[in-house]
Amino acid sequence: MSDQDADRLLTQLLPSVPFDGWTEAALATASRAAGFDEQAWRRIFPRGPLDAVLAFSDWADAAMQATLQTHDLTKMRVRDRVALGVRARLEALAPHQEAVRRSTRVLAQPGAAPDAARAVYRTVDAIWRAAGDTSTDYNFYTKRGLLAGVVVATTAYWLRDRSPDHAASWRFLERRLDEVLRVGKRLAQLKNLGDHLPLPFRRMRRT
Repeated sequence: MSDQDADRLLTQLLPSVPFDGWTEAALATASRAAGFDEQAWRRIFPRGPLDAVLAFSDWADAAMQATLQTHDLTKMRVRDRVALGVRARLEALAPHQEAVRRSTRVLAQPGAAPDAARAVYRTVDAIWRAAGDTSTDYNFYTKRGLLAGVVVATTAYWLRDRSPDHAASWRFLERRLDEVLRVGKRLAQLKNLGDHLPLPFRRMRRT
């Protein structure tokens, strides 16, 4: 599967998802509309709807990164860069909100959890890297774990939000970021405290 073929198929698939869902029938119809043979989707997305949903997530990540590249992030606080990344991704998805809603059902199916987790990880990793994160220690994982919760919660809120221009979602996002920043600072303080414990206690902390 080439990225170009996946994007081409997604372009034809997305308008029908609100009506037909992420289904094999919809993929077959989209294959024909994209100029492929009817079964081409099986080569492009071997696992069918699940692979299509994952490609959709990657497409949103790429759209988010393209938006961030149009901003001078060096003039922004790291927190604001992260907020912009989350918001830019959701704004890219806004024309396909029903497709996002239906994608959650695909990702909730038995066996899809590892793929769903990896997709969220790719998203938060892309946001942190775009924000200039260069951490390699435990902060690398802490930052991504905390942001994953923000992305999932904000997306769920955004799917229910009917406020003009999703203004309520952006306020929700700001509140969640403030909360995780406080948690992150506390975790860092605890780690620093642990690093100064006597050796036996440091060993206990790692068990």
